[in-house]
Amino acid sequence: MGKFILAPSILAADFTCLGEQVGVCEESGAKWLHIDVMDGIFVPNISFGTVVYEKLRKVSKLFFDVHLMITQPERYIDRFIDAGADGVTFHIEATNKPEECIDIIKKRGKKAGISICPGTPVCEIEKYLDKVDMVLVMSVNPGYGGQSYIDDVNEKITYLRKKMGENFHIQVDGGIYKENIKNVVDCGADVIVAGTAVFGGDIAENIRNLEEAVCGQ
Repeated sequence: MGKFILAPSILAADFTCLGEQVGVCEESGAKWLHIDVMDGIFVPNISFGTVVYEKLRKVSKLFFDVHLMITQPERYIDRFIDAGADGVTFHIEATNKPEECIDIIKKRGKKAGISICPGTPVCEIEKYLDKVDMVLVMSVNPGYGGQSYIDDVNEKITYLRKKMGENFHIQVDGGIYKENIKNVVDCGADVIVAGTAVFGGDIAENIRNLEEAVCGQ
């Protein structure tokens, strides 16, 4: 696959100038913004709730791709959509009510995503694939930025692409940089989350380097 969507993750942004940095992402051609929500229970870290991106929603036209790394996400999905989410992804490992999560998202007219951690086999989500718009394959253990990419997930990406065809989003999140992004896309991913690789330094240049690594000059 040659085309892909870059979704910069604001978890790696400088929150003292978050609005400005998101603006640079948008001006540089990014279409999605990845928003990680962590509760300190499902993952051993805490990020932020709706208050942060609710403010960003007023100044950004990007697709807000909200990734819920929280327990019992069904309790909060409506709140995240009310705050401006365009798509909501939840973890299969974090809920006993995956169908309810999907129904809530779809009834609100938003894109539904389901995510699996590196150690979770695809068979755990197989029966939900025809109900969602995207699978997020975590390529690091969720909770912290800056981890190394786990190569074992490539098999999952390839399998999902073959099973779901071209008109389905497969997102990959964790440890992706210009050195390995093309391989991830070649495996079948079409939505790439990048945190440090985008916000670590010159944002516009970093986005350009990531795009060139995939598509060439």
